[in-house]
Amino acid sequence: MLDSLPPCPECSSEHAYEMGALLVCPMCGHEWSPSATAAAETGEQDGARIVKDAVGNVLADGDTVVVATSIKVKGSPQGIKAGTKVRGIRLIDPVNGHDIDCRIDGFGAMLLKSSLVKKA
Repeated sequence: MLDSLPPCPECSSEHAYEMGALLVCPMCGHEWSPSATAAAETGEQDGARIVKDAVGNVLADGDTVVVATSIKVKGSPQGIKAGTKVRGIRLIDPVNGHDIDCRIDGFGAMLLKSSLVKKA
């Protein structure tokens, strides 16, 4: 038995229990595998890190994304407006929560958070 069981991924209830090889939430009835929970927490699947956008689409190197919300940029009077297209992104290991390296017209090279963009 696990020392401390993770909360339910569906309803965040802390009352999960083990039933065979699965974990079960008595509040919502959701069943999941403990190994799937560990992979989801680290954002890895089969050894490769998975990066998802604000909507939940999986991102890959070279994708084109659209900025979902306006972003304030330190040192710039206007920032980046929502709807700005960013072409040819590169996924990197997270640096202060920023996991996309890209070049934006009018701003130059920048790091973005995947939670602020949508796949185009």
